[in-house]
Amino acid sequence: MLNSILKKLLLPAVLLLPASLLRAQTDLDAIMMTKKNLCIGGSYMYSSWDHYWEGTFKRNNQNLGTVTTKMIGLMGTYGINRKLNIIVGAPYVVTNATKGTLHGQKGIQDLSAWVKWMAVEQNMGKGVLSVYVLGGGSIPLTNYIADYLPLAIGLQSKTLSGRLLVDYQQSKFFATLSGTYTWRSNINVDEPSYYTTAMHNTNEVQMPNMTMFNLRTGYRSDGIILEAVPTQMNTMGGFDIRKNYMPFPSAKMNATMVGAHGKYNFTFAQGLSLEGGGSYTVAGRNVGQSTGFDIGVFYILDFSSKKKSK
Repeated sequence: MLNSILKKLLLPAVLLLPASLLRAQTDLDAIMMTKKNLCIGGSYMYSSWDHYWEGTFKRNNQNLGTVTTKMIGLMGTYGINRKLNIIVGAPYVVTNATKGTLHGQKGIQDLSAWVKWMAVEQNMGKGVLSVYVLGGGSIPLTNYIADYLPLAIGLQSKTLSGRLLVDYQQSKFFATLSGTYTWRSNINVDEPSYYTTAMHNTNEVQMPNMTMFNLRTGYRSDGIILEAVPTQMNTMGGFDIRKNYMPFPSAKMNATMVGAHGKYNFTFAQGLSLEGGGSYTVAGRNVGQSTGFDIGVFYILDFSSKKKSK
């Protein structure tokens, strides 16, 4: 799971937003691994767009055609104890454009890691209220090209993120709301100078930080999860793409996405689960209007000395 793993999740540039962040016990849900349990698995994600927002103006581009992003992500979540988890993941990304002369890119992107702590868990009314505090970061694993949007596989920026997540469940129905702030390091591009809204005689690019708000709500039981997932992502600064120009890593990239996600735990093999979902970008600024889906398989390994049935 990316999300974040995002982040790379937030992940590639927002112009390359995947169908969703990787799933299972992740940095965006209110599910925790028990002590000495490891959830490992992988997901395949696909997204595409042929229209994008140039600033606030929505358009297509015959020199690009349809831009697609494919991502294979590997992820692991380990329970140090019932209230403290560690989440690690990394994706392999492939991009492509159906028209024009720009070549797609492929390669390993960023390594992401999160620490997830359940700070509060108490009965409230007829349900249970839980509060989680998370800290995470990401670092590029390869020297991929960042200044090649919208076909770059990432932005080459190191990140640090903080997140507050609040979950309330009553019977089988729940709602989980989270807010994230991500600091992004400056990056270096290959050119000795570049132009945004002014000329910069340096190859160092100042990257704006980002915020993300995510809501997950629906049905959650031991065997199945069905949820709606709206997400809002915004850069704290940046600038609009100039008319008929390529996007730049430090541009303003805002996106409003809606999606759905499901998870099923198999009864014939304890610890084995299948997950999948889809998303659609309904509004944005300097991003593609992407449609995508994801599917993944995960398995829980129990390393405790005494096996416990669920």
